Amino acid sequence: MAYQWLSSILLLALGVSGCSGIILQNIADLTKLKLSFDFIIVGGGTAGNVIANRLSECPDHSVLVLEAGGSDDNVLNIQMPFFAPRATPGTPQDWNYTTTPQTALNGRSLPYPRGFVLGGSSSVNYMVYTRGSKEDFDRFSKVSGDSGWSWDKLVPYMQKNERFVGASDHHNINGQYNPAVHGFSGINSVSLAGFPSPIDSRVIQATTQLKEFPFNLDMNSGSTLGMGWGQSTIKNGTRSSSSTSYLAPEFLSRPNLHVLLNARVTRILKTSTGAFQTVEFVQDLNGAFHPHEVVLSAGSVGTPNILMHSGIGNPSKLTSLGIKPLVNLPSVGQNLSDHTLLFLSYFVNSTDTWETWERSPTLTQQLLNQWSTSRTGQFVDLPLNHLGFFRIPTLVNQFKDPASGPGTSHYELIVSNGLLGPPPPTGNFMSVSCAVVAPTARGSVTLSSSNVLADPVINPNLLGSPADVFIMREAIKSSMRFASAPAFAGYVLSPNGLNFNSTDAEIDAFVRANAGTVFHPAGTASMSPKGATWGVVDPDLRVKGVSGLRIVDLSVAPFIPAAHTQAATYIIAERAADLIKSIWGENDLQVVLKTQYIYTEVGKH
Repeated sequence: MAYQWLSSILLLALGVSGCSGIILQNIADLTKLKLSFDFIIVGGGTAGNVIANRLSECPDHSVLVLEAGGSDDNVLNIQMPFFAPRATPGTPQDWNYTTTPQTALNGRSLPYPRGFVLGGSSSVNYMVYTRGSKEDFDRFSKVSGDSGWSWDKLVPYMQKNERFVGASDHHNINGQYNPAVHGFSGINSVSLAGFPSPIDSRVIQATTQLKEFPFNLDMNSGSTLGMGWGQSTIKNGTRSSSSTSYLAPEFLSRPNLHVLLNARVTRILKTSTGAFQTVEFVQDLNGAFHPHEVVLSAGSVGTPNILMHSGIGNPSKLTSLGIKPLVNLPSVGQNLSDHTLLFLSYFVNSTDTWETWERSPTLTQQLLNQWSTSRTGQFVDLPLNHLGFFRIPTLVNQFKDPASGPGTSHYELIVSNGLLGPPPPTGNFMSVSCAVVAPTARGSVTLSSSNVLADPVINPNLLGSPADVFIMREAIKSSMRFASAPAFAGYVLSPNGLNFNSTDAEIDAFVRANAGTVFHPAGTASMSPKGATWGVVDPDLRVKGVSGLRIVDLSVAPFIPAAHTQAATYIIAERAADLIKSIWGENDLQVVLKTQYIYTEVGKH
């Protein structure tokens, strides 16, 4: 290849110094500290920071987190919940990937945001907190052969993750959630909407008027069906990410926890003993590379990309790219699942929507000042107050049910008091957007070349099956029925881009031209039973056929949950931390697992 290697080997074999844990910007700053590390975590994202926090609870375990991106400090579009849609794409905090042309979407290539920043995608997502159904996790347990992945066994980890807090405006939240199913002493903050929306009462009224849309007091109870109040990872009007929670100052004060930013890992390297316990990374203007019992937490795109460049994957495909195959795991990068999303809006008979202030720089500045000074007002919330999950009764008559059980949804409706996206010059809107949350289509993450800096080839295969097309079509019809409830009489005027009597063909054409993704990739390093010839990791999340390497992120999920996926990622990571602790004693790691890394500068190509 046209890039060159200028390498120097750095063996971290000295004792931990007496300094406190710290976030570092440069490899030189790390080497000056003369530290050794028991665990190296590749990726300071949603899952990686959980692992870092929990492992560093043990004073004898020294932990290094390698994050490819930079700091999340003082980035307004990250901190302010309402500006979350501006955090990606096309920003310095985004990997700025694009998909392959999507056949079912008129051949369009779509932006595919992933967090390139401390906190990973938990720093740039829309902060929705939905765990998924009990059946979703019970299916994980059944597929993996490990009862520890069942809902009942994971409830303690849900509560260990969650610190449920009051709404930003301190309103009475009784009747908007069920406190019995939440954790109040965890780490990551979860709350209800902190600013009333003018359509709140209409949404709740509609749930009493149409049996199709029953009210769900709390969809994080394991029973998700129905419409209810949205919950989000927000505290006091500000985003709560894995960075702000699991790497909060009280945890970074631990002397055994260090975080290196701008450290992009390219490969996990095989050591002389045959274990994959060495990490290669590069640090320059473009980012950096790294190593670790390496815990790979680079996400459903980054994890398979690193594995394949490390020689772990489909041997024939790796050989064709000039990569020496070391571990035969053809499932690496396969089984990619994602949720297809369609923003569907309606013209409304009101000026009390986002569009009014979005068109007025003066009003926008006033709201920004209010948020900055008091953490109150419109900007304390993400762009929704309500969402719901629903099934299609007739789906099972035509297709094998893709959901994890009869109590799990096929699609989601997301209700917003405005148009999601840049507003047109005129008009005011309400959105009841649609997402396919039980997709049957599967895509892949593959390599384009052996160049470790090249973007992977991402094909989520959105709506790539007749069942997925059917679900989206029926979800749109459901959205229109909801917007036609008596509660919206005289308020909702007409759909934007469709008609209430649009034909199936017209709906399908609209979807092909406008649908995208919720950016919930999952499944590309799927868990399977120990000894299975398919899958990538065993139920304990160790990579099959490999020692010293474990994967902890949503890539290990064999099926995508019928929910927004950050909660599932936190839950998986919390249990994974205990799995790791159960193997390595409190005191023996310092002797057994001293880890090295290779620092490599990669030239331009």
